[in-house]
Amino acid sequence: MTSHNKGFSMKLRLRLLVGLAALVSVAAPLSAQAHRAWILPSCTVLSGDDPWVGIDGAISNELFYADHRPMQLASVKALDPDGVEVPLQNAAVGKFRSTFDLQLTKVGTYKVFTQNGQSRTETFITRGAPSTGALKPTGVGLELQPVTHPNDLIAGEAATFIFLRDGKPVPGLEVTILPGESRYRDNPGEIKVTTAADGSFSVKWPEPGYYWMNASIPLPADAAAAPAPRAQAAPAGGAPAGPPRRRG
Repeated sequence: MTSHNKGFSMKLRLRLLVGLAALVSVAAPLSAQAHRAWILPSCTVLSGDDPWVGIDGAISNELFYADHRPMQLASVKALDPDGVEVPLQNAAVGKFRSTFDLQLTKVGTYKVFTQNGQSRTETFITRGAPSTGALKPTGVGLELQPVTHPNDLIAGEAATFIFLRDGKPVPGLEVTILPGESRYRDNPGEIKVTTAADGSFSVKWPEPGYYWMNASIPLPADAAAAPAPRAQAAPAGGAPAGPPRRRG
């Protein structure tokens, strides 16, 4: 039997979904960007003897509503708590979204991500106690390095992260954060922060739920002429951060 969010009955969690992009030109304001890529797990903290999680992926106009096109699963990967790639189970591609299951065979934190050229989207899922093996930066491109564990975020409390580019801190980077469930809100609740000299930034989560974080940087002019790096295919046979919670 699998229980979800065990031990966190007095806290309301946040779920963090991260989108990273290196662009040829400075990104347009978020409100002007028509489509957003996201990977959305059905749960981000689980326990039990044989936990599974269902995951959707899409590129959409409305955040977390599949209304444009599915995410291509050939570029999606999952890493277990030791950083080892694991297969995506029961994968399928629909008209507006892709879906797959992930079996959490090890205790710790998993990372699910997609790399398409210079763009990267990722999320995090933890079975039992959080771990950091799958969170280690690769030293290539724009990456998020958590200081606060992405599956241990608390509503009303600050969390700290660092943005790296090719393994080095990125100062002065604007980071945009959007809460989910914004379709019927007059105010989408956008949060903007800027990284410090050491690439770090902090955000205080206003409420529990899923959050989408986005950052982008310009590429040198000569990079526009160079071919984008190819995304590696998912393994044959198969083919996201935990929300803040409220302290009681």
